[in-house]
Amino acid sequence: MNILPDYIKSSCFSEYDILKKVVLCQPDFMTIREPINETQKQYLKENIDTDLAKKQHKIFVETLQENGIEVMLLPPAEKFPEQVFTRDIGFTLGNQVFVAEMAHDVRKGEERPFIDWLEKEKITYTNLIGDKIEGGDVLVDRNTIYVGVSNRTNENAIQHLQSLLPSFDVIAIPFTDTYLHLDCVFNIISPNDALIFPGELDEEKERLISSRYNLIEVSKEEQATLGTNVLSIGEKRVISLPINKQVNKKLRDRGYHVIEVDITEIIKSGGAFRCCTLPILREQEK
Repeated sequence: MNILPDYIKSSCFSEYDILKKVVLCQPDFMTIREPINETQKQYLKENIDTDLAKKQHKIFVETLQENGIEVMLLPPAEKFPEQVFTRDIGFTLGNQVFVAEMAHDVRKGEERPFIDWLEKEKITYTNLIGDKIEGGDVLVDRNTIYVGVSNRTNENAIQHLQSLLPSFDVIAIPFTDTYLHLDCVFNIISPNDALIFPGELDEEKERLISSRYNLIEVSKEEQATLGTNVLSIGEKRVISLPINKQVNKKLRDRGYHVIEVDITEIIKSGGAFRCCTLPILREQEK
């Protein structure tokens, strides 16, 4: 294992290296006030059982800690019902942390507690003021960054990101507006494998991706329960929902250790494990 020196406080060069430090936020005030995605529309009447969501999130945090991952918890605020989805407020690319500007009114302001934590930890960051770009649309694999073009992330922001990261190849990936973020339909889980809900990406870009990865297809039923939105924590360990049995079997058949955690109450708001985690530090395997 490549042990990072203490002075490196942030480093992420992939979606699958060994996760060492990650930012989460408890769903203390999680509720669907105004539906901002298709999943939330389905659950608006039923809404979220906050107590159950908190219990499930606690087990998820404990699972991360049991696997040697340092979990940093941001303070939840009543005015931010979507704060559990920390992935969107920022992202670590290489050794740089970026803070996103949230696109939707219900999420604007979530960046502040994250900035406060970065400053407390003395982690330098770049604040992407004026850029509409959210972490659910951003995936990194060594010197390549894939960025979804969505309702939350626009082409101008992607071009700006490329100018800030000249040593990376930033590839824009348009996809259908049915889904909120790129990681709802595409997720890289190793140097060779990626999960995909086929037919949603731009055709040319889907061909490019299929030339680079063995694509593990997720069914329509399991996309609805966010089968693509697993979290890779390194050494072929993947955290996934127990209900996504087909995805989990396909992963196990390919040699992955699937750690099943139930956060079905949280996914009613439109995000799963990747959405709930903001990696700050990953260590590259040998």
